[in-house]
Amino acid sequence: MSSPTTSHPAVDQVRAALLAADAHASAAGIRWFDDAVTTAAAAADALGVEVGAIANSLVFLLGDEPLLVLTSGAHRVDTAFLGERLGGRVGRASKEVVKDATGQVIGGVAPVGHPTPVRTVVDTALADFDVVWAAAGHARTVFPTSFDELVRLTGGRPLAVGG
Repeated sequence: MSSPTTSHPAVDQVRAALLAADAHASAAGIRWFDDAVTTAAAAADALGVEVGAIANSLVFLLGDEPLLVLTSGAHRVDTAFLGERLGGRVGRASKEVVKDATGQVIGGVAPVGHPTPVRTVVDTALADFDVVWAAAGHARTVFPTSFDELVRLTGGRPLAVGG
């Protein structure tokens, strides 16, 4: 891992959002890696945890609106299943939509630190882990949190998202 003083504007935004939400332990726990960890498997390997404890931040479109889905790294989002539960069609967002909605790029999208709130769903499978790890705004960063804290931080809706 790199020096804890490593900085990046998107990571600084995430840290500020965590601190503003009284998630001090999460903010203090931001970790920088020497290499990008853009997949759940890579992040799990780097951290020495189960892949299911990685909270992937995936941006979709629900109709025309961005939808952030925080899903366990142990499975994929079933967009048809999720769309039925949310009352609309769920499809992948372009990298431009991801950047506009979150201020972050694919591979490092965090659950927080976005320019404006993004409608969020939090995968209930993440509740199986005491500690879950989410990207912190850059592909080389993660931070520790919990399922309950993710729901609180994002105002997200707990929901099964597939299998």
